[in-house]
Amino acid sequence: MTLWWIGDVVLLVVLLPVVVYLLHGVLAAAQSVVPTVRQIAGVAAAGSQDLDAGALLLTTRDQVSQTVAGVANYAGSLDVIIDDAS
Repeated sequence: MTLWWIGDVVLLVVLLPVVVYLLHGVLAAAQSVVPTVRQIAGVAAAGSQDLDAGALLLTTRDQVSQTVAGVANYAGSLDVIIDDAS
């Protein structure tokens, strides 16, 4: 019976520090996640602000289409003027 108690004490003396050391490492890793998540959240917020201007692309596309149509009409008018002048 005494041998069992000695074995239990040895296990506690050896295993308990190992378990505490490993748990400390897990705790340190878990605590290092929080600042990283905050940094990612800041970058994501800044990136979403950059995407807010995406709606303006629709009006830009419409304006480009109108400009191209105007230039095409102008070129067609030049063809008529040049044909009439010849």
